[in-house]
Parts: sequence; structure tokens; C-alpha cells
Amino acid sequence: MYNATEQFADFNKVNVANATKLAALSIESAEKLFKLNLNAAKIALAQSVESAQAAASVKDVQEMMALRAKYAESGVQTAMSYSRTLYDLASEAQAEYSSMAEELWSNYTKGVASFVDKASKSAPAGSDAAMNAFKSTFAASTAAFDQFQKATKQVVNLADASVRAAASNASKATTKGRKAA
Repeated sequence: MYNATEQFADFNKVNVANATKLAALSIESAEKLFKLNLNAAKIALAQSVESAQAAASVKDVQEMMALRAKYAESGVQTAMSYSRTLYDLASEAQAEYSSMAEELWSNYTKGVASFVDKASKSAPAGSDAAMNAFKSTFAASTAAFDQFQKATKQVVNLADASVRAAASNASKATTKGRKAA
């Protein structure tokens, strides 16, 4: 016999477990970002102290110009490194969230399909048409969501490749500028 109360209780247990998993993933991502920012602050402070000490020991204009160019290049490299690491952290988090969403969607569709199947078996006589219409609608919406998910993955992969190519080109341009100077 079909027991809706048990099925809803099980559904709620799964939702609590998923919320806990999502919270843990969010905290882990926030910790990584915090560590990155703390490290960036330490590096910025160390570079500022070094720069101030070097500037205090400058004896002529040429030496000051060379020092300025050196620290400008160092600043650009530090910013690019930070940006790359930040992008990698964001990409990693996005991939984990996407994986989790796919898993949740898969479990949800299986759960709803099971719920509909059990409900249809205990449905009153003559409700076959309504149950079949519901099943058909659910199957169509699941297929549409799957197509949307595939398209989203393609867009994300294309954007990721574009960002990585732009970062690579910016890094090469910085290196060429350094060699030219």
C-alpha cells in the first residue's frame, strides 16, 4: 500500500542532508577565498615594506626610475597571479556546485518518478488519463531541463577557455614588455 507520509518524511531527510552538504561546500569555498585574500594581504604588506625601504636608499633619479619600473612589474605579476588563483577557485567551486546540482536533480527526478509510479498504482479507477498526462508532462520537463543543462555546460566551458586564453595572452604580453624594457 502506498504511504505518502513515509515518502514525504524520506524526502525531507534527503533535503536536510543536501542542505548540509551545500552548507559544507559553501564554507569550504569561503575558507579557500579567505586564505587567498589573507595571503594576498601578507604579500602586499611585504612588497610595500620592501618598496619603501628600497625607495629610502635611492641616490639618484635613474635609480628611482628603475626601481619604479621594477615594482610596477612586480605589482602586475602579483595581481595576475591573484586573479588566476581567484578564477581557479571560482571555477572549482562552480564545478562542485554544478556536480552537486546534477546529482540532486537526478535524485529528484528519480524520486518524483517513483512517487508518481506508486501514486498511480493506488489511484482511483478512471484516473489513468490524468496520471499519464502528468507522467508525460514530467518527462517533457525533465528532458527540457537536461537540454538546458547541456547547453549551460557548453557555455561555461567556452567561457572558461576564453578566460584562460586571455590570461595566457596577458601573461605573455607582460613577459614581452619586461624583455623590451
